Amino acid sequence: MAQSCDVLIVGGGIAGLSLAARLGNDMQVAVVEAESALAYHASSRSARQLQPSHGPLPIRTLTGRTIAAVEDISAHIGRRILNDRPLIFTGTEDDVAARLAASDVLQRISVDEALSRSPELRPEAVQAAALDDSALQVEADVLLDYYRDQALGAGVQIHCNAPVHTAQQVSAGWTVGAGEEAFHAGTVVNAAGAWADPLAIIFGVRILGLEPYRRTAAVVDTSRPVAEDGHMIRGADGSFYYRPEGTQLLISPCETVASQAEDAQPITADVDRLVERINSATTFSIKNIVRSWTGLRTEPGDGLPMVGYDEEAPDFFWLAGQGGYGIQTSWAMADLAASLITGSTTDADPVAKALSPLR
Repeated sequence: MAQSCDVLIVGGGIAGLSLAARLGNDMQVAVVEAESALAYHASSRSARQLQPSHGPLPIRTLTGRTIAAVEDISAHIGRRILNDRPLIFTGTEDDVAARLAASDVLQRISVDEALSRSPELRPEAVQAAALDDSALQVEADVLLDYYRDQALGAGVQIHCNAPVHTAQQVSAGWTVGAGEEAFHAGTVVNAAGAWADPLAIIFGVRILGLEPYRRTAAVVDTSRPVAEDGHMIRGADGSFYYRPEGTQLLISPCETVASQAEDAQPITADVDRLVERINSATTFSIKNIVRSWTGLRTEPGDGLPMVGYDEEAPDFFWLAGQGGYGIQTSWAMADLAASLITGSTTDADPVAKALSPLR
């Protein structure tokens, strides 16, 4: 017999869990996740770095709202979720100038200041530098646990090992088969990340052209000690970044390579080239790779998430295409989605309009 709920959320990553936490006290909500664990894909494979200045205006607006809310969450649970992690862009004069021109938050700093702040940098690798002193590191696992616990505490039913395999539109919503479960839901929320377009096909809904992209990272040991409170360093040309991960180093090639929706895995040659790149720019002298992983960030052509009801399919709601902004906008994006679902706000809201699938 099908379980009845007001809202069925497909996807147990940070988008789905934050929305479940936000809606759980007001509506009957269920979450289905195809994997055996929540937040298995992109949500648990991010760099956990948050830049208030990063992204177009709607993203920056949601980021600011999320930071304020997460500070309140930290006070409530008695544990820090956001910590200062200033970011320095380094590289050629032209590349740094391009970064400065695109941001009203970055400030130029001298090469000497960059080397003073991050003495592992090789002087010959730094022609120019810019600083984002507002950047933060996010304890994403703590935030994910909070959203999950809030959802469960509100009575949300969460089902793992439950991939959606069938869907039928009925007079008052949808009948959905997921794993061994069946649901009748008034509204279905597509929070399936890299699988958002494939999920739409199951529901007979027009896809939105959401493209998954690879993003690899690794944790490495170094010969030179890593300062735990050190800066995040990013190549102004977008070719790499690194930051402390305790006494180890987290590194990434910042690649943007289109991928199919899959359980993405690192390519050894990419990681090896990254190690060479960072060794050439720093004196860390990476000794060995402790672990590496690859996640998929998914976005539409214009780079803005899709938040809102589908144009043609009643009661099919998109919450997808966060494109790497998912953690830093999670609370505010969930609040926006919940407000649209409950009808307390409309597409006339400027941010809602900018993110609407109808755009």
